[in-house]
Amino acid sequence: QVQLVESGGGLVQAGGSLRLSCLASARTFSRLAMGWFRQAPGKEREAVAAISRSGVFTSYADSVKGRFTISRDYAKNTVYLQMNSLKPEDTAVYYCATKEVAIASMLPLSYDYWGQGTQVTVSS
Repeated sequence: QVQLVESGGGLVQAGGSLRLSCLASARTFSRLAMGWFRQAPGKEREAVAAISRSGVFTSYADSVKGRFTISRDYAKNTVYLQMNSLKPEDTAVYYCATKEVAIASMLPLSYDYWGQGTQVTVSS
């Protein structure tokens, strides 16, 4: 069983930055692939970024490439999502997810454990 706790969401103006954090409870953090997803009101959950358990391989949604960066800190059992140049369309609840597998998927159904989410609101 893995517990995930997201933090770092909030209200920011367009063009601003936020860094989301996801703390994983697992002792086997190094064996976990991690992903960030988001869901806006009335829309389906969509992938934002993912990182392999080695930290070497990353994937991004086209809508965030060049603006968002996913990273992980093994000493802190934490995965981060640095979000720059935020746009109003980035407004959503952001979720962290994980699965004990080498390569991270961009498909929500691939993940076994989910956090409760953190709200990100970008004002225009």
